[in-house]
Amino acid sequence: MLSELHKELGIPDDYGSDGLKPAYREATDLVEVGENYVGRMQRLSVATADAWREMQGAAAADGVVLVLVSGYRSFEYQAGLIRKKIESGQSLGEILAVNAAPGFSEHHTGRAIDIATPASEPLTEEFEETAAFTWLSQNASRFGFSMTYPRNNPQGFIYEPWHWAKSAV
Repeated sequence: MLSELHKELGIPDDYGSDGLKPAYREATDLVEVGENYVGRMQRLSVATADAWREMQGAAAADGVVLVLVSGYRSFEYQAGLIRKKIESGQSLGEILAVNAAPGFSEHHTGRAIDIATPASEPLTEEFEETAAFTWLSQNASRFGFSMTYPRNNPQGFIYEPWHWAKSAV
């Protein structure tokens, strides 16, 4: 299935062979955690859902609003994101600097979340200027979350201050 998706999307056969972009399996034990800011139901692994709810509540108690933008993504959903960008005229190189190829997105695990706050445009670097980002930087580790794609990350993705993942443990 993955090789067919990669071929369809034009993703090189050697994508991920450098070992910098790990491959992930699709999670199977997922629970709904509510709708995102555009009304699409989001799912996370059970442990991540529990930690997310706890972290979101702790932030709210400190006066900080954390909004879930994206959680679990299937291989097919990831492919759909790439298809839309190709159709809009973006080059595959530009796309793969922002979106991992199907099979290589941390979102497949159900442990990755994209977070927004009402104070900034979702999925933009301006998130790092918000109280939500400051709060996450100081507190997310208490709930098992870390920012996966800091500046100059070894995976080669753009800086994503909104992308946080729960450790697998």
